[in-house]
Amino acid sequence: MALATHTPTTWNDILSTTMHNYHKTLTDNIFDSRPLLNYLMSNGRVKKTSGGISIVEPIIYVEGDSDSYAEWDTVTVNPVNTATAAQFDWKQLYATIAISGLEEAQNNGKEQIINLLEAKIMQAEDTLKTKLNGMLFGTTSGTTAANDFTSLIDLVDDTAAAGGINPATETWWKSTVTAVGAVDAAGLEAAMRKAYNSASDAGNDRVDSLFTDDTTFGFYESTLTPQVRYTDTAKANLGFQNLMFKNVPLFWDFQAPAGVMLGLNSKYVGLTIHSDRDFKQSPFTDNLSGSLGAPASGAGIGSASGNALDARVSFITTYGNTTIRNRRRCFKLTGIAEA
Repeated sequence: MALATHTPTTWNDILSTTMHNYHKTLTDNIFDSRPLLNYLMSNGRVKKTSGGISIVEPIIYVEGDSDSYAEWDTVTVNPVNTATAAQFDWKQLYATIAISGLEEAQNNGKEQIINLLEAKIMQAEDTLKTKLNGMLFGTTSGTTAANDFTSLIDLVDDTAAAGGINPATETWWKSTVTAVGAVDAAGLEAAMRKAYNSASDAGNDRVDSLFTDDTTFGFYESTLTPQVRYTDTAKANLGFQNLMFKNVPLFWDFQAPAGVMLGLNSKYVGLTIHSDRDFKQSPFTDNLSGSLGAPASGAGIGSASGNALDARVSFITTYGNTTIRNRRRCFKLTGIAEA
């Protein structure tokens, strides 16, 4: 049986057009398919920026100068440094879409090409979602952990430096962190209540979402009576299981670390993405592309050795990182276990 004839120009045109049209759908699917990623997106905490050596978050950490005064009093001006900045390195994330020469031959024709590419894109989506979501929880790492997006487990902390600021010397740069240990239902609720209150003010500046693993989620659920097992209906309609604590939704995620609960305030926790590398797809390489190395020993003039690839490859890349600009308004509970 003869194989279909390769038509590189047709393949390149169809692949490029399909990838261009799919870009927004790809981006939406990445952010909408995990509770933590959806949280960052739905609260407007994914920011786009066009460049810079690093990602900079301005921080106000002390009150300014203020006092009362009487008529004709001299007003004393006391300059106070009230602001600083946290700086976060750019991180790079990628996924590949590879189509072999054999797949080309087996899927020749516009509709078959598009169907093949859509299947490859779905595979890339799942890979990116799992990798990025796991990085945000600190449970998934790339080949070199230092290149990963910074986990929220590290950002919401009281000892680890974040954004170039060390909480050992800058005591205002600490989250509420509590080692809970083995507790009963009342002990778990007491730990959650104390951490929530510590990370909130008396007004509306407070934690607005909680994230934990499935076991801790089940433990908390067991503490509730059916009459008070409320959920955030809007989030439930998106497919995210949740329970409510102080009118704040608690989600579970299969990539969350065991026995840990994060309390996040969306005013201060975010994800910054480079506007030119917002899950951007590169053009597919030409078929049979590859790189040739230096001539082999003893080879004649004009000879070279190396590797070539009977496939087309496209990269989906994103540059960015997670950020935080007020650690005090977030909390972390660790070592949670049912007594």
